[in-house]
Amino acid sequence: MFRSLFATLFATGFGIAIAISSSVAQAQNRDSRQDKKFDVRSSVGDLHVGDDANARKAGLPLYPGSRLRHDQENSDAVNIGVLTEAFGFKLVVAKYDCDDAPGKVIDFYRDKLKKYGKVLECHSQKHGGDVNVHDDDKDSKGSKELKCEGDNTGPVTELKVGREDNQHVVAIEPNNGHTGSIFALVYVYTRGKHGDI
Repeated sequence: MFRSLFATLFATGFGIAIAISSSVAQAQNRDSRQDKKFDVRSSVGDLHVGDDANARKAGLPLYPGSRLRHDQENSDAVNIGVLTEAFGFKLVVAKYDCDDAPGKVIDFYRDKLKKYGKVLECHSQKHGGDVNVHDDDKDSKGSKELKCEGDNTGPVTELKVGREDNQHVVAIEPNNGHTGSIFALVYVYTRGKHGDI
C-alpha cells in the first residue's frame, strides 16, 4: 500500500526536481545509520525524499523499549515532503518492534494520540496502517473525516486521528512467531494553495 503511494509521490517529486534546473541538490549518507536522503531547494519549491523517518518526525513519542525495524521486508521508512506555492505534501512512515504485547502498545498510543483529537480504532488485515488521501476537487472545501475501511476485522489494530488531509495513524499487530509487537507510525499532511507543511 505505501509502496504505490510512495511511487506516485516519488514520481511527482522527481518531476518537480527536474523542473527546478537552477536548484542545488544534495545527496547525503550518514555514516552511522546509513540514512539516505535527497533534498532540492529552489524558488519554485522544496523537495525532501529520505529514509530518515522516526517517531519524532511522525509527531509521536516512541514507545519505551522499541527498536526501529531494519530487516529487508520492513525497511519502508519513508520521509517525503514537497512544498510549493500551489500545494504541499508530507508523508512519514516509521516501523518499530518491541517486546510488549499489542494491548500495551495500543493503550500507550491511544493515550498519546488524544492530543490530536478523537481517536478512531479500526481493525484490518493490512500491515502497516491504512492511509487514505483523496484528491477530489469536489471536496476542496474541507477535508474528509477518517473512517474504518473494509469490514473492520483482522489482527492489525489501527488507531487514527485527524482528517484525511492531516492524519496520524498507528498500526499495531502481534509479531508472528515471536513475542511482542510490530507497529508503524504514520503521519500524512496535504494542503492546497493556502497553509504550509
